[in-house]
Amino acid sequence: MKVRNTPYRLIISGGGTGGHVYPAIAIANAFMARFEDAEILFVGAKGKMEMQKVPEAGYPIEGLWISGLQRKLTLDNLSFPLKLIDSILKSRKIIKRFKPDAVVGVGGYASGPLLRVATKKRIPSVIQEQNSYAGLTNKVLAGRVSKICVAYPGMEKFFPANKIVMTGNPVRSDISNLTNKRATGLKHFGLSEDKPVLMILGGSLGARTLNDSMVDGIEALVGANVQVIWQCGKFYYKEMSAKLEASAHGGLIHLFEFLKEMDLAYAAADVVISRAGALSVSELSIAGKPTLFVPSPNVAEDHQSKNAKAMVDNEAALLVKDSEAKENLIKRAIELINDQAEQEKLAKNIKTMARPAAAEEIVNEIVNLIE
Repeated sequence: MKVRNTPYRLIISGGGTGGHVYPAIAIANAFMARFEDAEILFVGAKGKMEMQKVPEAGYPIEGLWISGLQRKLTLDNLSFPLKLIDSILKSRKIIKRFKPDAVVGVGGYASGPLLRVATKKRIPSVIQEQNSYAGLTNKVLAGRVSKICVAYPGMEKFFPANKIVMTGNPVRSDISNLTNKRATGLKHFGLSEDKPVLMILGGSLGARTLNDSMVDGIEALVGANVQVIWQCGKFYYKEMSAKLEASAHGGLIHLFEFLKEMDLAYAAADVVISRAGALSVSELSIAGKPTLFVPSPNVAEDHQSKNAKAMVDNEAALLVKDSEAKENLIKRAIELINDQAEQEKLAKNIKTMARPAAAEEIVNEIVNLIE
């Protein structure tokens, strides 16, 4: 590799959900860990969660006036051409000013205009696709970019095969070793050491089915003496707070809109209930947690079911269908909590599905393109 006299400059673009934002931050952290003097700029969509989460992670971000097309006729759709033109013009200004050595797109609205401009200027470019079913923005960009980093086999049906690199999904590094964090996690969440802990994750926006199943299962969980870390999502927090307050939960149920200290939450949990988004699957594999996946039916090509099936086929997780969750989910979780042998089998097998070096492998691809 050539010795450089100037620091690397990298733009990372995209977001909209935690499934895009957190892999982007993980890539940035891995890049900075290798090149301490690197300069990294994020570009996101105004009003989306990256505009808050990226500065919290210590990186600068600029926002584009962009959103997706809705399926029905709305004012947003009518303004889409204006937003696209505005975002392309702003992307040109950002790239001209920042002069990146490479750009990375992680999916989401903002990565479209930014990478369109960058690839036109022949700047080395990488996109990272988290799911087994490719997102629209990444599919549109695939023909233009230099490399495509994926987490699932069979992505040739979406992308040019010669550009694909199997890296896995980058996740936050603090969850890769939870061995000595359990006591800290229990203390942080106000949990007792002598009762099992169930964690429920509905994703950054929350999941109606998981929340309703949880409300219906409070009595059974209390009866089984199970403590719960319940992340319900910002859309449901007020409603679920009221329902929890009206229940006799005996202080066993701990409700959160969002979990910042995910490493401590994973460390404290004995069993996890989760949607099967790509990031969740990747994190739970690295954390090595016995998991019940409840795939969301409201996603493109039912890709969460495919994500979960890959785990179930390897005896690395259990699956409860969304349509059966209200009736069976909490009952199945309590059965798993009471079955130590099953927990150990699932934990061991899900660990074998992990790709803990994904972020570093993506950094390798970026650097190879620059050099």
